[in-house]
Amino acid sequence: MTTPTPQKKILTTPIRDEDLAELNAGDVVYLTGTLVTCRDVAHRRLIELGRELPVNLQGGAIFHAGPIVKQKDDGSYEMVSIGPTTSMRMEKFERDFIQQTGVKLVVGKGGMGAETAAGCVENKAVHAIFPGGCAVLAATQVEKIEDAQWKDLGMPETLWVNRVREFGPLIISIDTKGRNLIDENKAAFAEKKKPILKKIHEQVRFIK
Repeated sequence: MTTPTPQKKILTTPIRDEDLAELNAGDVVYLTGTLVTCRDVAHRRLIELGRELPVNLQGGAIFHAGPIVKQKDDGSYEMVSIGPTTSMRMEKFERDFIQQTGVKLVVGKGGMGAETAAGCVENKAVHAIFPGGCAVLAATQVEKIEDAQWKDLGMPETLWVNRVREFGPLIISIDTKGRNLIDENKAAFAEKKKPILKKIHEQVRFIK
């Protein structure tokens, strides 16, 4: 007897609060719809400089990423590579960013902290991790680059508006209840480490 394959959980933009309510830290999801690249400078322009974003993110999804994009002869764009940027770089902005834009899914590399977790609880949003080292594969999940805004910032910081299909896998690292997968894992690993260090210390005294 074969075990049935679990059905993919696919989020579709615009994302609703109820779409995220049952998600828990550690769940794996995929995204279909619109995904906008948005990282350091775009966050700073909105939060610190008070500039209005030229893209509507209400119910949307952003990707902390600096892609490589090729402009074709007809003027359209082709995604070559789209790998995640370390999300923690946006930690000081993300809570306000979520509140001001209404974004529902924030994707990046690694976890985020307490401020982002608070923003996810207050505004019913989630943060998800895209696996590192898969930038070229990720580009194949971009069906079309539909728009590009703030191109004066250069290729990595431009707001690239992408139409994606089953983009992922995305691991939920912060859910709408404020659970933080990375923090929980760190605590669990620390507990597992204690008896091992104790055993080593009994034989090698200078290791604490």
